[in-house]
Amino acid sequence: MNTHYIEEASKVIINKQQLVNMVSKRLRELSAGSRPMIEVDLQMGLADIALAEIAAGKLTTEFGSDTETLQAA
Repeated sequence: MNTHYIEEASKVIINKQQLVNMVSKRLRELSAGSRPMIEVDLQMGLADIALAEIAAGKLTTEFGSDTETLQAA
């Protein structure tokens, strides 16, 4: 995981626990075959892609009654 992506995503999502949850959920989606919403560099891992998407503002969170969902921005 590239620290640059972590720093950039941390500027968008201040709450570290929320950031971890968002990255975790997006990792599961990418692993299951979801396409990245950003242009991907060959050296990027799935966590880097998820963090870069958050930093680019491509993902937002939506809180429901019991669940948190990711929304494409």
